Amino acid sequence: MPKILYVEDDEMNRDMLSRRLERRGYQVVMATDGEQGIAAVHSENPDLILMDLSLPVVDGWEATRRLKEAPQTRSIPIIALTAHAMVGDQRRAQEAGCDDYDTKPIEFSRLLAKIETLLNRGAAP
Repeated sequence: MPKILYVEDDEMNRDMLSRRLERRGYQVVMATDGEQGIAAVHSENPDLILMDLSLPVVDGWEATRRLKEAPQTRSIPIIALTAHAMVGDQRRAQEAGCDDYDTKPIEFSRLLAKIETLLNRGAAP
């Protein structure tokens, strides 16, 4: 069962998406800010990270940069999630190290396809 770390400060978003992912067979662990997210990566060893970009304490941009700079975590795929999609944000997310990007409100089938693509890419020999 693939493990997904969902870093999101909004409780309703965490609850809604985590339930849908769990019904699809994913194990979901959560963090509510970027600092907790970084710590959870080290303690939980997720297969993929869903990273909200607008987070308290350490924002998603900085958390992603830190994770992608560290040799032990750089290979974990990260999908950026944001409700504030501005021109250039997708490019900025990729420059920070995100492997993909999606906007809120989340279209579950589209996000699920991105998750499966990244997980399958990592599983390929």
